[in-house]
Amino acid sequence: MNTWRNASLAVTAAALLALTTACGQDKGTESPNGQNVGNASPAGQAGSGYDTDSGYGYGSDTGYGSDSGAQSAKSKQAGQLAVWDSKKLGKVLTDSEGFTLYRFDKDTASPPKSNCEGDCAKIWPVVPAGNVTAAAGTDDALIGKVTRADGTQQLTIAGWPMYRYAKDAKPGDANGQGVGGTWFASAPDGKKAAVNADGPAGGEQADLAGLSVRKDPELGNIVVDKRGMTVYRFKKDSAWPMKSACTGACLSKWPVVAPLAKNDVSGVTTKGFVTFNRPDGLKQQSIDCWPIYTFSGDTKPGDTNGQGVGGTWYAVSPDAKLVGAPK
Repeated sequence: MNTWRNASLAVTAAALLALTTACGQDKGTESPNGQNVGNASPAGQAGSGYDTDSGYGYGSDTGYGSDSGAQSAKSKQAGQLAVWDSKKLGKVLTDSEGFTLYRFDKDTASPPKSNCEGDCAKIWPVVPAGNVTAAAGTDDALIGKVTRADGTQQLTIAGWPMYRYAKDAKPGDANGQGVGGTWFASAPDGKKAAVNADGPAGGEQADLAGLSVRKDPELGNIVVDKRGMTVYRFKKDSAWPMKSACTGACLSKWPVVAPLAKNDVSGVTTKGFVTFNRPDGLKQQSIDCWPIYTFSGDTKPGDTNGQGVGGTWYAVSPDAKLVGAPK
């Protein structure tokens, strides 16, 4: 009996050692700070690395400069809708002045319901119902309205509530495309505007693996996701024990990479390739046990706008190291 128990303990210890080796043994200068998730700096504080605009759709930077400006844009009528034929996004629905209209993945179309309220509606001003005419050649039966929580009525297209984006400065801008992985330009039928797939300016790359490697002219070999979007790590995270210091509004700016199968990886290490079950209920992919993210400020494949943000966010090398981080 003692022999069996000793053997069992040896197997358990070996398994624990193997897990430890896989998760965080090779940290180099990137030793985890060990802080609790709840102790992370709030979004928007200096040095937090979160930035002030949540990217999920709201934050302290509304893009208008004042709440009064946001309110003015919020109440602006759409008038005669039009269709913009974008080389990157296909056919895009616009208001009478040519500003792109957007839809939000967290809303619902059946029944119509808006889940963008408060600060969210400052950076994503709702398009009021009324005084709206269908774009030429489109079905006016798709035009509808939904009553919001504050009692106002919002334009819907095929049931989807419509919004503008505060950071679109001129007609033809589509800076809200892909923000937070949940905001997309609306096609004339209320669906997401279809993107082209011919080259880096086109959007999703259908032939890419879930994680693969792209040669960036400035950063060298970096990891990208299936859409060709740059993958990042956060210096305030730790690999062992596995913890994420990016919570709340931070996650809106830095969406997690969803779990992937090992056979959906090309050229990227599968060491420590485990799913992180976050305390907030989200499941996140890790490589070498480091949680990985994308950046809402990257709007197309090839963007690396998250590189060096706050001195804490960096692109990831194929062996899971931080690219370009100071030693």
